[in-house]
Amino acid sequence: MNYLAAAIGYILDPGHWSGYLGIGHLMAQHVLYSLLGVGLSAIIGMPLGWWVGHTGRGRGLLVSASGAVRALPTLGLITLFGLALGIGLLAPLLALIILALSSVLAGAYTGVESADPIAVDAARAAGMSEFQVLARVEIPLGAPLLVGGLRSAGLQVIATATLAAYTGAGGLGRLMFLGLKTQDYVMMLASSLLVIALALVSEAFFTLLQRVVRPVGVRDRKAP
Repeated sequence: MNYLAAAIGYILDPGHWSGYLGIGHLMAQHVLYSLLGVGLSAIIGMPLGWWVGHTGRGRGLLVSASGAVRALPTLGLITLFGLALGIGLLAPLLALIILALSSVLAGAYTGVESADPIAVDAARAAGMSEFQVLARVEIPLGAPLLVGGLRSAGLQVIATATLAAYTGAGGLGRLMFLGLKTQDYVMMLASSLLVIALALVSEAFFTLLQRVVRPVGVRDRKAP
């Protein structure tokens, strides 16, 4: 049997899009979980990364901590948080935030560090305060690298958000776990294809955003 064709047929069947376990509902939940994970990690990681990139303080500690966080198994975190907090969304959401945080931090502080020193010195010579230098010069010049960090975080979170179903939350992982339990491999493959589609949409969005936020001078120099 052609499982790929069957999975595509499963997705295209209007009857599979309605109801509590319908594709539409579960996909909306999956997108919401991903947005929450990346958004909350950005709220935490961007200011911290900007501060470290601007001042240089705590960079070694931040790099070491980010590396340690990357090594943590997400399923183990979800299990640990699930045992401590119970079933529901909170446990996987905390794990998703931790997963995305290292990429956001890396994008934020490397973006600020990559700012042209000549432009930074010129801003200081013009009488700008350190906050103005950061906000008006370093952050705009480092925006492409920050978006790159968000892009990486988004892909990681979208793929890992399937584990939210492990603690009783929703998302496309519900179809995977249900298919595994009932040995419905077509359902599992259909769920995987939908996650891949969301990841491709996220990749396309951040690629476009990365081009938009690139400083005008850089765009002009790279233009043919």
